Amino acid sequence: MSRILLRGAQVVTMSPHRADAEDIDILIDGDRIAEIGDRLRADDVETVDLSGRIVIPGLVNAHLHTWQTALRFAGTDWTLPDYLAQAHGVAARHYRPEDMRIGTAAGAVSQINSGVTTIGDWCHNCSTPEHADAAVEGLQQAGVRAVFLHGTPHALRDRPHDTREIDRLIDGAIGASDQLSVGMAIKGPQLSKPDVALADLRAATERGVLASMHQSAGAPGTGWEAVRAAGLWGPLTNIVHGTGLTDDTVRELVDAGATITSTPENELGQGHCTAVVDHLLRCGAAPSLGTDTEVVVAGDMLVAARLCLAQHRGTAHAHEYQRTGLGAPQMPLTAKHALSWATLEGARALGLADRIGTIEPGKQADLVILDGRMLNLWPSHDPVAAALNSTTANIESVMVAGAWRKRDHVLLAGPVDELMDELQKSGERILREIRRTGVFARVQRRVVQQVVRRQLRHQAQPHGRPKP
Repeated sequence: MSRILLRGAQVVTMSPHRADAEDIDILIDGDRIAEIGDRLRADDVETVDLSGRIVIPGLVNAHLHTWQTALRFAGTDWTLPDYLAQAHGVAARHYRPEDMRIGTAAGAVSQINSGVTTIGDWCHNCSTPEHADAAVEGLQQAGVRAVFLHGTPHALRDRPHDTREIDRLIDGAIGASDQLSVGMAIKGPQLSKPDVALADLRAATERGVLASMHQSAGAPGTGWEAVRAAGLWGPLTNIVHGTGLTDDTVRELVDAGATITSTPENELGQGHCTAVVDHLLRCGAAPSLGTDTEVVVAGDMLVAARLCLAQHRGTAHAHEYQRTGLGAPQMPLTAKHALSWATLEGARALGLADRIGTIEPGKQADLVILDGRMLNLWPSHDPVAAALNSTTANIESVMVAGAWRKRDHVLLAGPVDELMDELQKSGERILREIRRTGVFARVQRRVVQQVVRRQLRHQAQPHGRPKP
């Protein structure tokens, strides 16, 4: 079992009981952090000099669709209806299991490259067991830590989740893995009938797995009241986006231990809404963050954290301008808050806060080493602010469970060039299906777009709002 001593860096532990940044050493024994402290001494270790570097906990991308990586930026200018119609109504049907493996592996390796060690992989295109297995293989190939959120295509709205698949995955390769766990990407009370939402949440509760669901592009439907009455909100339920939720509903979710994940760049660009972050903060809670789909935006978690912070500050300034004619007299939230949303809060949203999210003895050695000597960060007067304002170019090394996944700016996930070549071929084949110009293809796209727009209009109706 390997023992590594990281010495000389400024360490941002994100622990609420420690200073914001400290000049301390980190001793890693196998997959865990054994000790942190000043001038540690240990025998039989590999000592790594990190002078001029900043060490932070691994970033956590709590909501990402890696299976879509091969379509990266194909829909940057798509509206939300365009994305739903093209990526789900057309492209998803043409994915082969191998496309799932390639996209998932490439997406996860790309996340590691940018400092993410854990992802909530919302895989809502498991049309067959083979598709699901291929996606899991992609995660294993990348070496990332992940909660594999098994989901089904958008069209399957009124059918309860196939719990046989969840049980099969738990009993299979994921169950035997220390880095992978299973969750359920369910339609939830907005996108399925109340009895389906109840059945899915009960199934997740019985198995002790995370249930994650979307709530966006409209007010909560009648299913929300059914879930509330059944008492099924809890620490292993996660809401993505949260559009339409009131302060009272958010407080109810927070009190039950549920989490809410914002994907700010996607939400701002496609019109979901980011107001849920303000709801959470008023409740004394905090968001976790994700990047959503790389069909539309980049998968950069530090950008997501900065955008979320800037959006909240902008709202606070606008409120004060309206009230007093001046901006906010002090910043309501700090860089450390934003960094916590991308680390500790992400770990909590995925049910992993006892294992990751902070740098503490006993936790998994999921670490990111930032090169603070580079011109864009130098001089690093504030290590927390420097970490938040880092780019992928600053991500020198990444460790997952004590194993280097990136070292000295080089990815260690096998032949990356081959993976990139596979990704390009997969994406080109699928995009040809989206861009077909024949009569049948045009009629099919028109029908899909009409169905999507009808569904979104239905979601936007203020029916069945949950009671305070």
